[in-house]
This record gives sequence, structure tokens and C-alpha cells, in this order.
Amino acid sequence: MYKKLFLAAATAVTIFALGGCAATSMNSGAPSEQAVATAAERLRIAMIDPTPAALGQLVADDLSYGHSGGRVDTKASFIGDLMAGKSDFVTIVISDQTIKVVGDAAIVRHTLTADTNDSGKPGKVQIKILGVWQKQGADWKLLARQAVRTAH
Repeated sequence: MYKKLFLAAATAVTIFALGGCAATSMNSGAPSEQAVATAAERLRIAMIDPTPAALGQLVADDLSYGHSGGRVDTKASFIGDLMAGKSDFVTIVISDQTIKVVGDAAIVRHTLTADTNDSGKPGKVQIKILGVWQKQGADWKLLARQAVRTAH
């Protein structure tokens, strides 16, 4: 009798403990996801009205920034192109964004629709983006980004 009671109690405690752990891990990502969303929004704004200081705070020193045409920027070339107007975003609208935080990394996917004025030439772009953000100290920084053209 004691064996059955002990087994039932142990099972109940285990289920309760696992349920509590699952609820904690499911809810614990929300503040991190919000912090990543805030950093991504700050980057969107900084790409429209760029300053070296704002961009420098949001991108990692080891940035690998892949364009839909195949060109890959570093932190220096990404910031330099925005500052020189070689890459000039007049508007940027982000849609269908998803964020998944995994430890000190976050996977961000979205659709980017923008009006551009690259090197003085007006244009429009709609691309899918995969961004990898990394927690560095207290800040989330863009570590890698890859854009692909959308199918029409």
C-alpha cells in the first residue's frame, strides 16, 4: 500500500515540477523577445535616418550582412554605405515578423518593404530577411543578416 501511495505521490510531484518548469521556460522568452523586437525596430529607424553612433550600437563588430543580390557587407561597409547614401532607405515597413530567442541568440524573420534612393536613384524593394541577433552584455546586436528576393 505504501509503495503505491509513494509512487503516486512521486509521480504527482514530478508532473507538477515538470509542468512548472515548462511554464517558466515558455514565459521566460517573452521579455527577451520584446527586447529583440525593440532592437530590431531601433535598427529599422536607424537605417532610415542613419548615424554612425546609432548604427554602431545596434550591429555587432563581426557583422555579416548579406544582400539579396549576393553582396555581403561588414559592419564598416554597412554603416559606410548608409552614411554615403549608396544604400538609402526613404521608408521601411516591416511585416510578418517572428522572433525566437535561443539562449544568447535570437532568430528574427520578416518581410521588408521599402522605398529607396540608392545613390540618388529612386526604387522600391520587397525582400524576406533572416536576422541573427546576439546578446552582447546588456544589448542585443545584429550579428548576421541575409535577404532574399520574394517570388512574384
